[in-house]
Amino acid sequence: MKKAPAKTLGWREWIGLPAFGIDRMKAKIDTGAKTSAIHAYKVREFDRDGALFVSFYIHPVQRKKKPEIYCEAPVADRRAVRSSNGKEEIRYVIRTELQIGSDVWPAEFTLTNRDQMGFRALVGREALRKRYLIDPSRSFVQKQKTEQ
Repeated sequence: MKKAPAKTLGWREWIGLPAFGIDRMKAKIDTGAKTSAIHAYKVREFDRDGALFVSFYIHPVQRKKKPEIYCEAPVADRRAVRSSNGKEEIRYVIRTELQIGSDVWPAEFTLTNRDQMGFRALVGREALRKRYLIDPSRSFVQKQKTEQ
């Protein structure tokens, strides 16, 4: 039985983060990054019934301070991550659903301040593995949730 060909993504795509009520957020598809990252600020850890959680805010629109989305998620891990500028930092890791087009699946994201970056979200190769082929000459290949 032949395996269906993988779907294609461009170097940037619209993503959704359903658990946080975000239907549309522009993301860079980055096969050079192992783990995905989302722009998070005012990150605070707290205990909920003996489990470690984080609360944080997301600005889902590039270069805009509004809307400001409040989020909470259990902490999956803390990891040392080397950013594109070569500096290593310890980041919280959360697991949440990622949506691209009509596909939704759980993915890990590190939380970091991406205010100075071109994209508020970066989708790394772990989240993409065995799901998509990347065509760096294209953008916004998958339809947004609202376009389906």
